[in-house]
Amino acid sequence: MAIYALAFIAFAADLAKRSADVTAAAELTEGDSASAPVAATVGSAGNAMAAASADKSAYSGRRPVGPLTRTDPDAPQVQAKKSAVLRVAVALTVLGLLLHLTAAVTRGVAAERVPWANMYEFAMTGTLLIIATYLVVLTRVDLRFLGTFIVGLVLVMLGLAAVNFYVEVVPLPPALQSAWLVIHVFVASTGTALFALGFALSVLQLVQHRRETSGSDLKSLKLKFVATLPSAARLENLAYRSNIVAFILWTFTLIAGAIWAERAWGRYWGWDTKEVWTFIIWVIYAGYIHARATRGWRGSRSAWLSIIGFVAVIFNFSIVNLFFKGLHAYSGL
Repeated sequence: MAIYALAFIAFAADLAKRSADVTAAAELTEGDSASAPVAATVGSAGNAMAAASADKSAYSGRRPVGPLTRTDPDAPQVQAKKSAVLRVAVALTVLGLLLHLTAAVTRGVAAERVPWANMYEFAMTGTLLIIATYLVVLTRVDLRFLGTFIVGLVLVMLGLAAVNFYVEVVPLPPALQSAWLVIHVFVASTGTALFALGFALSVLQLVQHRRETSGSDLKSLKLKFVATLPSAARLENLAYRSNIVAFILWTFTLIAGAIWAERAWGRYWGWDTKEVWTFIIWVIYAGYIHARATRGWRGSRSAWLSIIGFVAVIFNFSIVNLFFKGLHAYSGL
């Protein structure tokens, strides 16, 4: 957790640097605007046509023009400069992942089984997979701007697990002594990790969408670093891709859970609280994918559905495990 905390600080420092870049770009743009009338009076017709062509190129997003570009006339966009602190943040995250993996493996060795049989172990393994998934995605798409949100989420979950969920190693209940424990829970944890990624992207999408629709200039922005992030449409597409893969894994989780339930309790479905909430999560994300793909639910509405789905995932892991009794009462507390 200490290494993750350092990584969180480094990612936060990058966001602060992005905000400083936006402030500098706003001041530069304000200075350029003041000198624009003079340039206009001495410009020839040919220069005016060249300026119009350059402006069109800037609005199309093909090539940055100076420190400031635009995705649309009302949403100025600043190109973030490369930051050494980002490389430090990612390196610290990788180091934290290695230590995290060591902790999970040693817990499994001590228990002589996979380390996800109770809430503490599931939180430890689930957060491990969130970080691992994030780092794997980084090799394909530059989402380092998400580091503060992903690592921060993991820090909160690990802290709550260490303080409230810790239990000593105990033998498995008979119903959990099955190969399905490995398959079912691992796939569910991986799906949760991807849902978490989609959740973080959707939150940023809402913030970016609000900036783009308000048409605020750079100087009046409260969260200035948002002007250096991808457009709301780009963030929405990334969240959608992450949630689709997670939904496939969650569908397998639901089916595998039914098969395991038949072997353990002699029925595929019994309306147990955990079963019901797993199905509710599936319905929410199915509705999200269907509405976005066929009903044209884009923008804020799709983002809110993604956020509601992840809130249901957290509710299923925490509240259902702690306060609802049933055959799936394996919190260990």
